[in-house]
Amino acid sequence: MLRRWTTGNGVVKERRTTGSGGASMSSSYGSGGCSAVVEATAAALAGFGVGGGGGQQEGTLSKLYYLDLSYNFNLIDGVLPPTLLNLTKLIYLDLSATNITGSIPSSIGHLSKLAYLYLYSNQLNGPIPHEIGELKNLVGLKLFLNNLNGPIPPSIGHLSNLTYSFLQSNNFSGSIPSSIGNLSALTYLSFNFNNLSGYIPPEIGNLKSLVELDMSSNMLTSSIPSSIGNLSKLTYLYLYSNQLNGPIPHEIGKLKNLVGLKLFLNNLNGPIRPSIGNLSVLTNLLLYANQLSGYIPPEIGNLMSLVVLNLSLNNLDGPIPPVIGNLSSLDLFSLNSNQLSGSIPLEIGNLCNLEYLGLGRNNLFGTIPNGLAYLPPLKYLDLSHNNLTGKIPDCLCLVTTLNLSFNHLEFQISNRSPNGCPYNICDKANSCPYNSIDFSYTFPSMANKTPKIQSEDRAMKHGDFFSIWNNDGRIAYEDIIKATNDFDIKYCIGTGGYGNVYRSQLPSGKVVALKKLHRLEAEDPAFDLCFRNEVQVLTNVRHKSIVKLYGFCLHQRCMFLVYEYMEKGSLFCALRFDVEASKIGWTQRVKIVEATAHALSYLHHYCTPPIVHLDISSNKILLNTQLEAFVADFGTARLLHPDSSNLTVQLAYTMVVTEKCDVYSFGVVALETIMGRHPGDLLSSLSSPPSENIMVTDVLDPCLPPPTNPIVAGNIVLVATMAFACICHKPKSRPTMLHLSQEFLSQRKALAAPLHSVSLLQLWNQKMNFVQIPDEVMSAQV
Repeated sequence: MLRRWTTGNGVVKERRTTGSGGASMSSSYGSGGCSAVVEATAAALAGFGVGGGGGQQEGTLSKLYYLDLSYNFNLIDGVLPPTLLNLTKLIYLDLSATNITGSIPSSIGHLSKLAYLYLYSNQLNGPIPHEIGELKNLVGLKLFLNNLNGPIPPSIGHLSNLTYSFLQSNNFSGSIPSSIGNLSALTYLSFNFNNLSGYIPPEIGNLKSLVELDMSSNMLTSSIPSSIGNLSKLTYLYLYSNQLNGPIPHEIGKLKNLVGLKLFLNNLNGPIRPSIGNLSVLTNLLLYANQLSGYIPPEIGNLMSLVVLNLSLNNLDGPIPPVIGNLSSLDLFSLNSNQLSGSIPLEIGNLCNLEYLGLGRNNLFGTIPNGLAYLPPLKYLDLSHNNLTGKIPDCLCLVTTLNLSFNHLEFQISNRSPNGCPYNICDKANSCPYNSIDFSYTFPSMANKTPKIQSEDRAMKHGDFFSIWNNDGRIAYEDIIKATNDFDIKYCIGTGGYGNVYRSQLPSGKVVALKKLHRLEAEDPAFDLCFRNEVQVLTNVRHKSIVKLYGFCLHQRCMFLVYEYMEKGSLFCALRFDVEASKIGWTQRVKIVEATAHALSYLHHYCTPPIVHLDISSNKILLNTQLEAFVADFGTARLLHPDSSNLTVQLAYTMVVTEKCDVYSFGVVALETIMGRHPGDLLSSLSSPPSENIMVTDVLDPCLPPPTNPIVAGNIVLVATMAFACICHKPKSRPTMLHLSQEFLSQRKALAAPLHSVSLLQLWNQKMNFVQIPDEVMSAQV
């Protein structure tokens, strides 16, 4: 009998039992690993924390057909024991996450009855042996997250029963063997995050049972084969971050079940085919950073299920088709850095779920449609570097980040209303946070009224003042210009209301992020001195979860800050894309929220004077290669003196700047991290206690299976409970970041009830039951 369950790690497990559900093994387990009797036919010890040298009794288990020792770290000290591979009756072998080293031995071919081979999350190296092709009964093969290298053996094509194969996150090289086309039963195939090169074999079109195909983040060249259109069951096609060229084949339009299509970061050229409009259930279409040209086909308006549409960084021209307004489910829509012309269609105002709209760096003209001002979810709007004219619509103050640089727009402020809205259009202070709006370079008529400030006395040989702490002292302005090719768009990794961010490699070899700030032609003569003094204060901020500010540059031509570079980008982007989001497990997400809490606590309570960030969002939380979180952009915050109480900026439910503004924003980010999306709908429904029918599991990110480990579930509940306390409409009732930080440092507790039985109302009322967990158990399981 085959039973399935989910471990605390969120991994689906299977177990064979004998009889009608009775025990399947007669074994005793000592501190030295597994010591089982000869009569055992199945051993399942997944996640039991079994340790020790492990494994000298395997040869006695002559009848063993099921062996699961997964998630027992350090169970096997070193390489796979040779005696383990003598268990010729094995059908199921799972040694994942047991810290195995060495290579996969060629004797693996002796396990001729093996149907499931799981060796993922170890430290295996070397190639996959040719003998893998002898496992003719193999159904499931999981070797991901190792250091395996060399080519994928052509003998893999002998595995005619193989249903799923996960080989991602290794160091495989060479070409994909054409014999892969023999695997007609294959439903899931993942080669992503390797070093594979050459072409995608056209035989891939033979895999007509394939549901998911991921070959992203390799070095594949040539074109996408037209045979890809034969994969009629395909739901996800990920080929991004390769070196693919040629056009997108017309045949992709045959993939009627496709939900996700990600081809970004390649060299694809030619037009976007009209057949793309046949993909009626597509939710994610990412074609950015290619060389696509021609018009955006009007058939794109048929993609009514689209949530993310990113066509930026291409050579698309012509107008934006008005049918874009049909895509009412769009959350992110970006056409930045193309050659589009014409006006912004009024129909974009129909995109009622839009949070991110990027139309910058095109040739658009005309006025900004008033409809954009009435998109409540809109958090980011980039219309910069176009030829837009006319007035800036009212209520764009509700947009968190607005970039209108290098336009020719009129800006008028009506009489300021009593609630603080600069446009006198908001009925309540609560509805107008007056967020950060950048109108830099929007007033050409002002350019000649005040001469450009020239600070000759501080000019240096290579420009104006440029200093970097903890790096190279002073380096030349020309070095930065050379490293970024005068801030070429290809080095741009982000755009925001304060400026653009560029990746730059300094002469020392160190990679940094440069935030080039927008700067008005007419400035206060005292600005440079104030700016320099403030940055020097900020460079003294030192916390392990805050992005380091190395220094700054003040030059006649530009002004920029020099930050530590974070390879994985923002939490916002990581949560928006399926593959990236699925890599951030529940424990990691809790750590991200915890790191953010510690960072804000430091800024509020350990800096003199205290620093209030004022712009905390998932866009301001950056991740490194280990998916550790760092708070960014604190350099644009205002310093809060203890006696300050009358500075007005955007905040939730108040127009007074206090640290409680950051607390509210922290609560929003905490919810977004566990929900996988901005909690806008949830927040709007929480003006009163939530319904007792809404369960925690109903709002968790569907990219991950709900946590079943009571400790992990307890941590998720802790985060959600904190978040609800932070978004209290009364600022004085919100906790301090110091309190939240200390709460994370206190001993964790396990959830007493199953997570699926916990409602949001219980969290709202903070009525939860926990079980105390000893430290040694906590460290072993979390």
